[in-house]
Amino acid sequence: MRLVWQEPYHGVERVRVLLWTCDCRATVYELCQAGGQTFLRRTLRFEKERQVHETYRWTFAQAYEIWVALLCGAAR
Repeated sequence: MRLVWQEPYHGVERVRVLLWTCDCRATVYELCQAGGQTFLRRTLRFEKERQVHETYRWTFAQAYEIWVALLCGAAR
């Protein structure tokens, strides 16, 4: 499964991070919730720069399935 990564949506003020991958890597993934919708966030860290992208918004059950697929290598 190939995920569509897009610029972060700035329409909500508070985002709750539910799950995340290890902060020791250059790429960090987070399962986030905001405004009753759930999505994945990807942060790419370079020496002096960070790039943040997010997926579409889904229900929690749909987003959690994709989160598991991402961790298992079935999604990228």
